[in-house]
Amino acid sequence: MTLAFEKRKTVSRTAIVVVPVVSFVASLVLTGALLMIFGANPLATYAAMFKGAFGSGRALTETLVKAIPLSLTGLGVALAFRLKFWNIGAEGQLTLAGVAATGVALFWSPWLPAPLLLPVMVLVGCAAGAAWAGVPALLKTRLNVDETLVTLMLNYVAILFSEFLYYGPWRDPKGFGFPGTRMFPKEAWFPRIAGRAHVGLYLALVAAAVLWFVLNRTRWGFELKVIGNSPKAARYQGISVERNILLAVLLSGAICGLAGVGEVAGISRRLQQGLSLGYGFTAIIVAWMAQLNPLAIPFVAVLMGGLLVGGDQVQMVMGLPSSIGLLMQGMILFPMLAGSLFTEYRIKRVGGQAVRESETGAV
Repeated sequence: MTLAFEKRKTVSRTAIVVVPVVSFVASLVLTGALLMIFGANPLATYAAMFKGAFGSGRALTETLVKAIPLSLTGLGVALAFRLKFWNIGAEGQLTLAGVAATGVALFWSPWLPAPLLLPVMVLVGCAAGAAWAGVPALLKTRLNVDETLVTLMLNYVAILFSEFLYYGPWRDPKGFGFPGTRMFPKEAWFPRIAGRAHVGLYLALVAAAVLWFVLNRTRWGFELKVIGNSPKAARYQGISVERNILLAVLLSGAICGLAGVGEVAGISRRLQQGLSLGYGFTAIIVAWMAQLNPLAIPFVAVLMGGLLVGGDQVQMVMGLPSSIGLLMQGMILFPMLAGSLFTEYRIKRVGGQAVRESETGAV
């Protein structure tokens, strides 16, 4: 007798809940073991991280500042992942949207009515994110080019393009030599809720609710689910696979682009170094931990934001590198990927006779 993996006919609801929890606990254990190797007390380190991320009003708002772009990029990649389209380009889509929104704020503001400036920035930014995601989507649907490498490489194209602009032609001549554009007019600022947390938080929550409704309560959402499960079955039912993949990826890029608009209009209020902080890559962990569930993504994003903010507190209090938060994110990802195997597969006992027949090709 031996053991084998068998694909589940239906997704295990128990695994959907248990896998993220077990993955997080496993990451705590693994990170704790590393902390002990370097002579740090794991419990004291985790306490310092929690206090740094949630122990005060200012800490909480800084955690929300990180959670906003993580929520939006997490929603974007989760939508694409449902179709088995591996959008690793959220960072580039966020960055290019920030560039587009900056162009509107700097060059359209003199003639655009003030009440329309922010809405136009949002629309143009989302369109830029969608267009950047549309490139690999077209290559995938028309030429069957692997999207993983294309989306990954386009990240660096967008980042280098933004650096060219704020180091070069868009650089503020009154900025004392520092790279960055001039400040946006106040009409182009996202209103802030508390501290540096801005209304992008509300946009992220609305986007999560709308995306959940679309995926679970509309015909288009059903078509996307069928495509994600089996493109061949979708074609058999008359569903246009290529068209739906293209539309879904465009929407994915637009949502990621909204995160970029929030960063330049709500946080820096200019285009400068620091726009690309890796939110688009962390979004992959957020999406998987949430099991691609839009309603769970904002909560996971707050957790991940807490790890980033708490890592800075650990550096000050414990004398450890602030990258401990990034280390924990990586430690979460590996148990998550391993645990996701049990979401779609179950372990089945296979008798010795069946194994011999399988090996010899007997029927």
